[in-house]
Amino acid sequence: MDPDLFRSVLGRFATGVVVVTARDAAGRDHGMTVSAFSSVSLDPPLVLICVGHDATIYDPLMSATSLGVSILASHQEACSRRFADHEEESFEGIGYARGEAGVLLLDEATAHLECRVVDRHEAGDHTILVALVERAAAFEGRPLLYYRGGYARLER
Repeated sequence: MDPDLFRSVLGRFATGVVVVTARDAAGRDHGMTVSAFSSVSLDPPLVLICVGHDATIYDPLMSATSLGVSILASHQEACSRRFADHEEESFEGIGYARGEAGVLLLDEATAHLECRVVDRHEAGDHTILVALVERAAAFEGRPLLYYRGGYARLER
């Protein structure tokens, strides 16, 4: 399969955008923009997150037991870009709250999930993290979407 064709074809699948957060063993916070996020099961409530082996947050996520997931709102493109930058993991100037497990949940998101990692699977150049959703909250707002290599908004 030609990698450019594969990327072009998959780019036609619109996805939501989330920021995944975790704390490392030293208690430092890490965050990363993810579009490879999906629900897996309602009973039990499971989600999955795909993390590239070259991601700066890879090591903290591989040792994390808890994750925060903030589903971004349409006006949070700058936040998404900040955490998509492999050099930038700063939470300075961004509003957030801590979940019960200590993970960061970004203010103004359309939803929050607090998760416990229950499994990891190697898949090509990524690791798939499967996480049990322990707490969730939904808020008003339209989602930020990613489509064909750029950001999009839901018109409705």
